[in-house]
Amino acid sequence: MSQFSFEYPYALGIILLFLLCAKFCRERGRAIYFPHIEALLLKGGSKKSSLLLWLKWIGITGVVIALASPVLTKEYRDSHKEGRDIVLVVDASDSMRQRGFDPKDPMKSKFDVVKEVMDDFISKRPNDRIGVVTFADVAFIASPLTFEKDFLRDIVAYQQLGIAGKRTAINDALVQTYGMLSKSKAKSKIAILLTDGQDNMSKVPFEDIKNIIAKSDVKLYTIGIGDPRDYNGRYLQALASAGKGKAYGAYDSTMLSRVYEEIDKLEASKLNDKKVVQHTYLYLYPLFVAILALLLFVYFRNSRGV
Repeated sequence: MSQFSFEYPYALGIILLFLLCAKFCRERGRAIYFPHIEALLLKGGSKKSSLLLWLKWIGITGVVIALASPVLTKEYRDSHKEGRDIVLVVDASDSMRQRGFDPKDPMKSKFDVVKEVMDDFISKRPNDRIGVVTFADVAFIASPLTFEKDFLRDIVAYQQLGIAGKRTAINDALVQTYGMLSKSKAKSKIAILLTDGQDNMSKVPFEDIKNIIAKSDVKLYTIGIGDPRDYNGRYLQALASAGKGKAYGAYDSTMLSRVYEEIDKLEASKLNDKKVVQHTYLYLYPLFVAILALLLFVYFRNSRGV
């Protein structure tokens, strides 16, 4: 937003002094000394006198405006957002086919509900890079870390059960996740693991992945969905504790949405917002016009035949 003002507005009152002087301060002199006093006082209706009168007053007005120091003030906010690198680790094992997880639509599978919640979470994180790791028998990177949210949401929508097998390899998925985030230069790195089962396929032992997590600067959140008897809550809690994060349980779709909303609030992007005021001083412009007008005044006054 721009605003025009004068730094010394009272200086504009000097113009009143010149107007009063023009009316009452008449030059008085003898003709013997100034035989052409009429021309010097710019009296008469000639074009020369009219031009000189205009130049004189433009010069005076320009100088006074310059003294008043016109200023153009621009005010804006300098916002710096510090995003995060986030990897969503998603269980695509056969148990995710189970229906009834969404009370509003019992025909939806767990996996369909999870994809919808992930899509909503991604759309709320415009300043973060997000990647996806999918796992079942094997774990693979479905999407690298990216700012392209439309591309990422398409990748999530295309995920299908069975593409990685039927069983559950949580530890292997975390190895993939931490390998991807180890290359990240972001100040804040987060992994969100979601599963409805217990690890029964990983090649990496629990203690090994726990040590990897504990030594990393990646914060880990774990989410067990469905019946608590289906997943190992202590196991997920141990992983989250090693990753300096938090473990959650979600027995239906509403609870799962709340979990992602809480994580979204806990890991809000940092915003440094400061007010910046920029002043542009414009006195040079009226001063230039004034000097030019006064130079022309002197030139035309001393020239002949104008």
